[in-house]
Amino acid sequence: MSVRRWVAPLLLCGALIGQALANEAPPDTAQPARMPRLALVIDDLGQNPARDRRVLALPGPVALAILPDTRHAAALAEQAHRAGKTVMLHMPMAPAGGRFAWHPQLAHDELERRLDAALAAVPHVSGVNNHMGSAMTEQPQAMAWLMGELQRRHLFFLDSRTSPRTVAAASAQRVALASLSRDVFLDNDPSPAAVAERLRAAIALARKQGSVVVIGHPHDSTLALLERELPRLAEQGIEWIGIDQMIATRGNRAMAAHGKGGMYR
Repeated sequence: MSVRRWVAPLLLCGALIGQALANEAPPDTAQPARMPRLALVIDDLGQNPARDRRVLALPGPVALAILPDTRHAAALAEQAHRAGKTVMLHMPMAPAGGRFAWHPQLAHDELERRLDAALAAVPHVSGVNNHMGSAMTEQPQAMAWLMGELQRRHLFFLDSRTSPRTVAAASAQRVALASLSRDVFLDNDPSPAAVAERLRAAIALARKQGSVVVIGHPHDSTLALLERELPRLAEQGIEWIGIDQMIATRGNRAMAAHGKGGMYR
């Protein structure tokens, strides 16, 4: 008997049993509401070993976004992988410069070569987000190609949303690529008071919409705040989860600030 001939009856049987159990379940067996969730990415890593070590020492599922053209990129990626952290390629995009950076005037073959070289420079990558990129994430053709290429390589994409006109997340959604969009930058203003206010805003947003994706940078003020406050998230009713769990939580749907009806604008 072929696989198709016996899988369908099993699925039907399972569905009928599940429906019967649901009909018989008492009304007080509803699952408790899920805690609001927070995922954290630290960008611009690989430049300073002391700061990188502080990020690695954070006590939960922080994702490390590593610049490919930094001296310590490969070593940090190896350390993060051994520590069970998510490793991301922090891909430079215009107006960023350097030998890996994507720019709108580059030919397709050169974009591909730079992506290949960047991925080779940062081992153990699970996903990509843009470093800078306000001039590049607005390019529909380049973003469409990138998302298809990441799909082929089984990598996810996080749109850092450095431009209000970004088409990166929408391009990822169109090809059903595992992807997310950033909600809150912690430290555009790196003063301690401003970083603390942005973390409070992130927690409030998680409570409002059920989840929040936060990006920070390895400033002393940011790391000091995270070292102090991340262990307190649970007592505030916030679940800190990995970026892969957040992708599953959101199911590639846009938050209200980034789209309508789950679709990116």
